[in-house]
Amino acid sequence: MARALVTGGGRGIGAGIARALAADGWDVTVAARSLDQVEGVAAEIGGTALALDVADPASVEHAFAEAGELDLLVANAGTTVAADRSSWELDPSEWWRVFEVNVRGVHLCCRAVIPGMLSRRSGRIMITASGAAYLPGGTTTAYPASKAAVCRYGETLANELAGQIPVFFFSPGLVRTDMTAGSFPDDAPWTPPELAPRLVAKLATGHYDALAGRYLHAEHDDVDDLLSRIDDIRAHDLNAIRLQR
Repeated sequence: MARALVTGGGRGIGAGIARALAADGWDVTVAARSLDQVEGVAAEIGGTALALDVADPASVEHAFAEAGELDLLVANAGTTVAADRSSWELDPSEWWRVFEVNVRGVHLCCRAVIPGMLSRRSGRIMITASGAAYLPGGTTTAYPASKAAVCRYGETLANELAGQIPVFFFSPGLVRTDMTAGSFPDDAPWTPPELAPRLVAKLATGHYDALAGRYLHAEHDDVDDLLSRIDDIRAHDLNAIRLQR
């Protein structure tokens, strides 16, 4: 049975991804800082629960050693800061914590699985990104900047591992979660929560590896359509965050 690990899997998007993978027959390890939450999800899907702080190298090393060989990493854990204060009013450590989780945490988890995947010549990595990386109108600095960084990280890591390990990064859309609660109006263009888990489950099949390194949106991108146009996508560098002049 193929084995996956989902970070930030105790609630919201991560829990949905863990459920979707388990439904497709994956043996899923659910990891997050809140062990009680991941234990609940793991019990529900017949998976394994692990306590993990993705920003702590020792925690990452311990958790991935316990998880063992993995065929899929879903680096989903993320955080933000409340929008009730201006960026310059935040304690620098609070602002930087967003980068520690959203960027450094992704890197620590990726570097924990890549050597094993390379030695086995198999495996995939998926990173939860965000449209906040490029959409206009942002009024806070930490979260959008961290997601811009992780989008670029995902793209360049895909380039570095081309032909060896497919690396995907995707936006789940605007999903109602504990993290988005209170930050958007009720009539915001909310994304159905099942779309990101559905996208990850499709990418995990291995049929869409040609889309590795492309920006994928769970609601706005039909990956079957993208795959049918892959030559055009490559020729015109589509589904990429680029400067245009």
